[in-house]
Parts: sequence; C-alpha cells; structure tokens
Amino acid sequence: MERLRPVLLVFLQAIMAVELVWLLAESLWGSAVWLLAIMVLTSAPVIFSDRLPVRIPLEYEVLTVLFVFAALFLGEFRSFYERIWWWDTALHTTSGLLLGVLGFVLVYILNEHRSSSMRIRPGLIALFAFAFAVAAGTLWEIFEFFMDRVFGTTMQKPTRNDPSGLTDTMLDLMVNCLGALVVCGFGWWHLHRPNRSFMEAWIRRFIERNPHLFPERSG
Repeated sequence: MERLRPVLLVFLQAIMAVELVWLLAESLWGSAVWLLAIMVLTSAPVIFSDRLPVRIPLEYEVLTVLFVFAALFLGEFRSFYERIWWWDTALHTTSGLLLGVLGFVLVYILNEHRSSSMRIRPGLIALFAFAFAVAAGTLWEIFEFFMDRVFGTTMQKPTRNDPSGLTDTMLDLMVNCLGALVVCGFGWWHLHRPNRSFMEAWIRRFIERNPHLFPERSG
C-alpha cells in the first residue's frame, strides 16, 4: 500500500494534466483554474498526511484520494453526475462509509488514550460515529445549496422530475445515512465481538502509525 499511494497519485494527476493542457490550448481559463483546484485537492491527502500530528491509515488516504477524484473531476468536471444516473448516489453512500470510519477512529482515540478519563460504551461510540458522518453530510448539502444560490452552480441536480434539487438533496442525505449506518454497525459489532474485520485492521494500523498517541501499547 505504501508503494501504491505515490503511483496512484501520479496516475490521477497525469490524467488531469492531459485535460489541463487541452483546456489551456483552447483558452478555457475558467475551467483550467477549476481543474487546477481539483488537482490540488486530490494531492492534499497524500502531501500533507506525513505533516499532520495524527497519521491516518494508508488505505483511508487512498480511498480519500479516489473519492475526491471521482466526485470532483469525474463527477463535476467530466459530468459523470449527468451521464451516469447512479454516480451521485454511489458517491454519497461512499462518503457515509468514509465519514463513519473517520468518526469511529476519532472517538476510539479518545476512548483508548491513557490521558483520557472517559470510557465510552460501544453503543455510544457507534452513535457518535454515525452522528459525525450524518452531520458532515448535512454540511455538504448546505454547501451545495449555498453554491447554487450564490454562484449559480448546479451542484443540486434535478432528480426524478424535481427541478428544485430537493429530491436530490434528500436522496443524498438518505444514502449518506445508510453508508454511515453500515460502517458504524460493523464497528459496534467489532467492539462486542473482536473478530477480524476491516475495522479491526484499520484501528490496528492507526495505532501502529501513531505510537505517540498510545504509549501504553507501543511500549
């Protein structure tokens, strides 16, 4: 996975660089600036991961980069949202999964850190992770509404003969909740029955990459 990360980044950046050259040749300056912003956002999780006080698992970094590429470049820039009817639903479901994992890991750190006096029950950990994912998804929908009203974008897509975008927003929120519910259910199950699962593997790797947060386990 350590070797896959830079290869994936170079591959995705090369795809966007070809598109950028074409945009510059056609003097499409606005689209070129937008694409440059996407390239920066796609690179950010990898470039800054080693500079943060907390290092996230490599699998999460790779999934985050792929998600940003699929949502912004393929979805918005290459119009996959309009060309593939299930693209938006799939991405919002995935965002619920990723945000659920992130919320789960955050509260797990608080629960397991030696300096913390809290000991949170598994059900509350799963509930916090679910609420975190739902809140983040809701903030994103508010951002879409703001962009559409202020800058005239079309981030809220007409859906099922509803041109207002309300149906699109509600469907996005529902699949985001579904994705978060699935991953939080797995997390809750893992805490009750510590069998091997992807959640266990990510938590173990998180501890390995952040020994300073868990000195009682690294020593």
